[in-house]
Amino acid sequence: MGFLSFIFGAKKRQVEEFLENGAVILDVRTKREWDKGHIENSIHIPLNELNNRVEEIRNLQKPIIVCCESGVRSAKAAKFLNLQNIEATNGGGWVAVKNKL
Repeated sequence: MGFLSFIFGAKKRQVEEFLENGAVILDVRTKREWDKGHIENSIHIPLNELNNRVEEIRNLQKPIIVCCESGVRSAKAAKFLNLQNIEATNGGGWVAVKNKL
């Protein structure tokens, strides 16, 4: 198993584990991106609004899978949420997360 397979396999397992535990999917893309397509029943909070809406996410009391277009913004969002003591993981691009459902 190569290094990249190890890394991406671990990420896939973590997303699957979060889904098994009733995770909520949080999409941090812009409204324009969201309007072009998104995962049904996901929550939309653009990355630039995340800081002001932390309590909304905390009140869900569920693990969070964060997604965006490619995984860069969702990585930032997941890190931020973890620093706020919210269990979150970077799911990567929203299409990839959708395909895991």
